[in-house]
Amino acid sequence: MASFSLPPINDNPDGGWGPSTSNLPAQFKFRDIPYAPYSKSDKLGRFADWNDISGDNRPNVGPAAQGGGRGGGPGARGRRDGQPAFGSGAASAFAYFHAEDESSFSLVDSRVGPTRRGGALGRGRGIGRGGASNRGASQRGGRGGFTGGRGGNFQRGGRRGWKDWDKNNRTREASVAISPEWQMLEEIEFHRLSKLRLEVDDPEELGSYGKLFPYDKSYDRITTKSERPLQLVDRIKYNTTTSDDPVISDLASKETATVYTTDVILSGLMVAPRSVNPWDIVVVREGNKLFLDKRDGGPFDTVTVNENAADPPQDPATVNPNNPNEKIAVPETPTINSATSLSLEATYINQNFGFQSVTETPPPPAVEFDKPNPFYGPEETEPLASCGYRYRVFDLGITEDEDVKICVRTEVDAYSPGQGNPRSGQGLVTIRALNEFDPRSQGAGGAPDWRTKLDPQRGAVVATEMKNNSCKLAKWTVQSVLAGADLMKIGFISRVNPRDNTRHVIMGSISTRPMDFAAQLNVSLANGWGIVRTVTDMCMKQPDGKYVLVKDPNKPVLRLYAVPLNAFTGEDEDEEGGLDGEELDSAA
Repeated sequence: MASFSLPPINDNPDGGWGPSTSNLPAQFKFRDIPYAPYSKSDKLGRFADWNDISGDNRPNVGPAAQGGGRGGGPGARGRRDGQPAFGSGAASAFAYFHAEDESSFSLVDSRVGPTRRGGALGRGRGIGRGGASNRGASQRGGRGGFTGGRGGNFQRGGRRGWKDWDKNNRTREASVAISPEWQMLEEIEFHRLSKLRLEVDDPEELGSYGKLFPYDKSYDRITTKSERPLQLVDRIKYNTTTSDDPVISDLASKETATVYTTDVILSGLMVAPRSVNPWDIVVVREGNKLFLDKRDGGPFDTVTVNENAADPPQDPATVNPNNPNEKIAVPETPTINSATSLSLEATYINQNFGFQSVTETPPPPAVEFDKPNPFYGPEETEPLASCGYRYRVFDLGITEDEDVKICVRTEVDAYSPGQGNPRSGQGLVTIRALNEFDPRSQGAGGAPDWRTKLDPQRGAVVATEMKNNSCKLAKWTVQSVLAGADLMKIGFISRVNPRDNTRHVIMGSISTRPMDFAAQLNVSLANGWGIVRTVTDMCMKQPDGKYVLVKDPNKPVLRLYAVPLNAFTGEDEDEEGGLDGEELDSAA
């Protein structure tokens, strides 16, 4: 039987990668040739490329190297997205350099030749995008081509401008100032939240409060040629947080559910993976009960504008607290197209469109729910807005033995006459409004001009809004579904003059069923309930106390912090991103 013996293995005693200079076998034929290390980022695309650029970054003059098409010729197609040549990550030990050749070279003529209109390589005009006249380029190399391009000669690598919309380098501030005394307990990435799923049955109705006016159907017939001015309607509408709701306090004392919240807060949590702007939810655990609250003047009191746009509106730069000597160019007058100004404007538009689009004088008559508005005291003198509150309980239990329920205060804005009895939950309507500020302004998100496109191309306008305001529309849809509304009315409101944010006109509206609109937006209620159940379990693991769930301002991450019991109480909510009630009233 033949024997087998292992060949000698020469390890590297230096602990490095590759052969050691001090331990080379005698029969090694490449003993006197230096070893060229490689970079781990190198990619092997081919063994030899005769059309590649030479070591001195000058292109070879072959016909293949001078192909002026997109991508810079066949030689450039081998390394997409700016991949370096193999071995370029390390200094080349074999680079040829001839001193006499370099010293004998001299530039004869530095003048640029005249360009011809309609040249062979141009698109009808000798110079194209990335052509010879662009910022230091020397040849027409096509769009982002091999020898042309913005930024100098031969800048094929890197593909400048490619997917810049996906690289949002803007730094946002958190919605609430994170104190160093707070303890971070949990952290969840959005991609994990997107995989959750929980099917929930129809809710149980606990009670209905308030009064509803009928929706004025004439607003469904408004067009850009028959626009109506948006009026300032003086009405009272409450947006009380969970802990200050007397009905929820009464239900909690009867152990009705495990979690208590409002539809505004719950919808923000259910569509959290779509959110870009920072927000926070205050969580209070008392015994076996959880209360999800919002801060007064926080992100849930206003409406965002183009939050999901590629280039969303932004606020002017603020002074860096770590560098107080830094000088910031502050405009003399605050811009009306900043993120904060647009948010206040959108909140004002939403409230007034809802107040204006109902009929307060019969017929048809107003509908009184079982009980009056729980927040309207006897000392109030201003008239109430059309609003109905429905308190509903959803069962979040996974098994039949599990008792995890959530009590939600939902809101409806009007009822549609002739659609059934509103007291039984038939014909209920929620009213919202999208606003246009200036199609040419920064942050417009490529939206078309509504005055010319809303009537002939309404689908394109709605599709653009679904892209730029994905999170806001998803919140509205979830709120309508939670409230059991049959219809959701969305108005299109634009400025009379793009430079004036105080006068607006109603240019049209659409009517849709919430579940149908959720399917168009690709909103999964099962995923939303899975997120709510996960956050509930995460908070119920903690002891009694106060916590805050914070969306990271610059990352798709949720964090849970333990905060002192006196946090967010008896203080002016003037943290970053906070707006007090006076500012909201002045905006309205």
